[in-house]
Amino acid sequence: MVIEYMGDILRAEVAMRKELLYKAKNRPAYMFRIDSERVIDATRSGSPARYINHSCSPNCVAEVVTFERGHKIIISAARRIERGEELCYDYKLTPVADQSKIPCHCGAANCRKWIN
Repeated sequence: MVIEYMGDILRAEVAMRKELLYKAKNRPAYMFRIDSERVIDATRSGSPARYINHSCSPNCVAEVVTFERGHKIIISAARRIERGEELCYDYKLTPVADQSKIPCHCGAANCRKWIN
């Protein structure tokens, strides 16, 4: 385990409204979808895990762990990570239509060119 992705757990509908609010205030949104019903919003009260970037060739993996009292997102090393190496994981965003695609700038040899 490297770090836990922490923040406020919201219903998906609330997270969508908050994301629009953040966008209107020109504020970046840091959110991680747990499942179709819940999202962790780390924008205001999250751990440093919210700053971990996407990569098509990641050195970490994100895993949703379910407990009796809820869910946690755990970021774990997928391989040995060298000192000074940037942490990254594959966001695994759902593919979308061309006009909504987010470009990937990871620079990996196997880069898919799009995050979603």
